[in-house]
Amino acid sequence: MTLHYDVLVIGAGHAGCEAASAAARLGAKTCLVTMDMNKIAQMSCNPAVGGIAKGQIVREIDALGGQMGLVTDATAIQFRMLNVGKGPAVWSPRAQCDRGKFIWEWRRHLDETDNLDIWQDQAEELLTEPSDYSEPSDYSDHSDYSEYSDHSEPSAPRQRVTGVRTIWGCELRARCVVITAGTFLNGLMHIGRKMVPGGRIAEPAVSGLTESIARHGIRTARMKTGTPVRLDKRSIDFAQLKKQEGDQRPYRFSYLNTQPPLPQLPCWECYTNPAVHETLRSGLADSPLYNGQIQSIGPRYCPSIETKLVTFPDRDQHLLFLEPEGSDTNEMYLNGFSSSLPMDVQIAALRKIPGLEQAKVYRPGYAIEYDFFDPTQLTHTLESKVVDGLFMAGQVNGTTGYEEAAGQGIIAGINAALKAGAASSVCGDSVATPKAFTLARDEAYIGVLIDDLVTKGVDEPYRMFTSRAEYRILLRQDDADARLTERSYQLGLATRERYDYWLKKKTAIEEIENFCKSFPIKPKEINAALEALGTTPLQFGVKLDELIARPQLNFQNLQEIIPELKERIEHLKDRKEEIVEAAEIRMKYKGYIERERLVAEKMHRLENIRIPASFQYNNLQSLSTEARQKLTAIQPTTLAQASRIPGVSPSDINVLLVLMGR
Repeated sequence: MTLHYDVLVIGAGHAGCEAASAAARLGAKTCLVTMDMNKIAQMSCNPAVGGIAKGQIVREIDALGGQMGLVTDATAIQFRMLNVGKGPAVWSPRAQCDRGKFIWEWRRHLDETDNLDIWQDQAEELLTEPSDYSEPSDYSDHSDYSEYSDHSEPSAPRQRVTGVRTIWGCELRARCVVITAGTFLNGLMHIGRKMVPGGRIAEPAVSGLTESIARHGIRTARMKTGTPVRLDKRSIDFAQLKKQEGDQRPYRFSYLNTQPPLPQLPCWECYTNPAVHETLRSGLADSPLYNGQIQSIGPRYCPSIETKLVTFPDRDQHLLFLEPEGSDTNEMYLNGFSSSLPMDVQIAALRKIPGLEQAKVYRPGYAIEYDFFDPTQLTHTLESKVVDGLFMAGQVNGTTGYEEAAGQGIIAGINAALKAGAASSVCGDSVATPKAFTLARDEAYIGVLIDDLVTKGVDEPYRMFTSRAEYRILLRQDDADARLTERSYQLGLATRERYDYWLKKKTAIEEIENFCKSFPIKPKEINAALEALGTTPLQFGVKLDELIARPQLNFQNLQEIIPELKERIEHLKDRKEEIVEAAEIRMKYKGYIERERLVAEKMHRLENIRIPASFQYNNLQSLSTEARQKLTAIQPTTLAQASRIPGVSPSDINVLLVLMGR
């Protein structure tokens, strides 16, 4: 049997769901292929969304018109805003979710999406044919640098994707294919010395697909991740644990969401101790991480408990979080206790943790090794530089985390739909449909993520942090809609409803800002109150926005001493806290925001200088040897991208600038 589509998405994890949803909503006839329709968007590890920098990605997905924020809000059982003791540039939302409800909420969104079919099967072989297409969409420069161009004949014709063949012999044909297979490609699970093929516990691995992709010259390697033990909450003595409640303020991920949340549940803190460590160390000889059984690299920032013991041998304790898996289950997740040690060692050790002495285990922790593909062989659209029409997103690109996967997924889905030529009829107010959709490093954390992947590559599972973004004051969690919603609406993904919702918020923020810029403050009327609030009294009259800029002052305390401000804020009927917070941040950090925007604009000058495809860096002896090697391997599309490649120095960039007449 043969079925025909515009876009195929292989794998229904977080990347696949966003990719399929975006492509279908842009008008592409789309098929999402999954091995189990009942585990769509399964939260394989911690049932939580967001966190440091990850929360910003989810808000960006939502601002673009993606679904992850809406699904999270509908299924959240605890919400917290992290880093609120620091500046707003690093505030990061995080939600604990009901694992089961999360799956079915995503399933509902997909079932209600037009142009989207779901096919339950397993992709086994990538289908291709010779292509007359010359370069991916990132390679559009036609400048004449013939002296440095590659005129040699290719050893084999470039291929373009035509679809996949499944293990049941079905051929699914499409103009574009998005691979979002997560940890399933030749997945191998480890508990102690026991190894079982699988992509997730009790789910089979995918064999053959990696090999059918790699035969085209796409480089592949192995990575490792893991997950901790799951416990029965009825066997836990919570009196010995410290309760951790969520925030009282009703934060949400989605800018659209106004629905009431589920009943909120607490998490709990506990600690390991020397007795726990001694038991864990007794099993290190059988740990696949240390007996040579696992050769691949695991995530640096989410290490197993045995890695913590080896890396920090002097630590007497490690903090753990006991987190609920849902509101209708007894299953709990022991965050921080990821392990692949023998199961008897894991269980013996955790029963020496105060409060867990009688703990009953649903299943032990395990490690999993899986295939990924070198992301430097992708363009910024996440299309392969090797196979035309092949896109990749998620853990197959060497990342870790639901949010990083979903952020890649929505970009890959958008570009697959554009590449398939299926999005021309749905664009907002734009004159012409763009050929590609990419995000810059000063536009979104998603832009930082993808640029890091395709420019620098990975040597360990990539996880996003605020420190990776050089423009993080511009990339706050509060302003993702200001950065991205209009662009997405012009593309046709964000709906008119979402766009109008943003315009109303934008108008309200500007009205508050204009009020503060024009409202006069007289010293004699406010100095006593200012001193009571711990800030210096005024020597002369100022406008209200100058007071807002002071660190000791904010809208909350100023409205108590300035009746006109309180009246102006009370005038807001909808989304009051969200609008006031956004206006305050914009005024408080105005100078920093403007300075960072100037720096970003300078970098855009290099972004506008294109480098032609197949540029022969080896012909430039004035470049360093390392630069020639790195530039040849990665083939950057702009001078700005070239400048971010490790091993390419400023002097190397100057050589290229001179060559290009700058």
